[in-house]
Amino acid sequence: MSINRIFGGLATATIAAAALTGLSIPSQAEETLKLAHFVPPAHIVTRSVVEPLSNGVEQDSNGELKIQVYPGGELGAGPLEQYVRALQGVADITWGLQGYTSSQFPKSMIVEMPGAMDGMTGYDMIWNAYDDHLKDEFPGTKPLALWASEPNIFIMKDHDVRTPDDIKGLKIRVSGSTAAATVEALGATPVQMPAGEIYNALQTGLIDGVITGTSAVGDFKLDEVANSYTFGAPLGHITFYLVMNQGKYDSLPDALKAAIDKNSGRSLSKSGEEGWNARADDVLQSIKDAGDNTVIVLSDDEAAAFGELTLPVTDKLIAEMNAQDVLSAMRGE
Repeated sequence: MSINRIFGGLATATIAAAALTGLSIPSQAEETLKLAHFVPPAHIVTRSVVEPLSNGVEQDSNGELKIQVYPGGELGAGPLEQYVRALQGVADITWGLQGYTSSQFPKSMIVEMPGAMDGMTGYDMIWNAYDDHLKDEFPGTKPLALWASEPNIFIMKDHDVRTPDDIKGLKIRVSGSTAAATVEALGATPVQMPAGEIYNALQTGLIDGVITGTSAVGDFKLDEVANSYTFGAPLGHITFYLVMNQGKYDSLPDALKAAIDKNSGRSLSKSGEEGWNARADDVLQSIKDAGDNTVIVLSDDEAAAFGELTLPVTDKLIAEMNAQDVLSAMRGE
């Protein structure tokens, strides 16, 4: 029996049952959007991005627009294909990392570069430059949120990192091309892989450590396999997107579009970034409280020693991209 016949039969049965019991039938105006991501429901993305969007649009549409979440790769297990899933309509909305497909997002990922944020928020930088410089990096979709993580740190197994020499020759996992260039500048070997593979890679020795945000330690249980953490080196950040299929958005009635618009954009991005930073603070405290970790907080002079190698990476990449105007727009200059 075909899928269409199965669901057609279920719909007919539902209508008949409702008629017999006096239940109301949902209006045809009601819409349910599919939101897909590749991490467990307990990940910080749920509390800081998915729930504010889902609850907001349902409330502001009087229940006519709902979002059904498919976590943990239920609509496709490959994290690198998240953008394509939205583009092809496998899901209406997807969450992912620009770094996983770095070549698509070179200008957006300027925010990731060491020192680029320089006291600003990542979400403000991205949205400041979006209309004039970044929009073409998101073909076929409507970005609902664009933001950056807390600062990257060194997450290591059996290696304490206090100076740049301590990282030389090691294999370090990175999320994308920007972090890879940073790792290479430090004399280490970058290994790109999705976050879900880090645990096993650290456990088995495929990699010696990771450059990513503190929140990932808790979200992916890296504290079970890592034992040394270094904070304060200028290693940049990670950027994220939540995008919606443009065709699906365009097909919605104006009232439902308005509900999405009200609960997305810069405000949802702010919620995401603040959620990541708060999660990082909580995880840092748990790392300290565990009592079996080496936690290294670099002094200004120690951090500067790393910066002598990592900050020029940003200047080099900006020059190669001829993107000073993009960085200036991001900073509101």
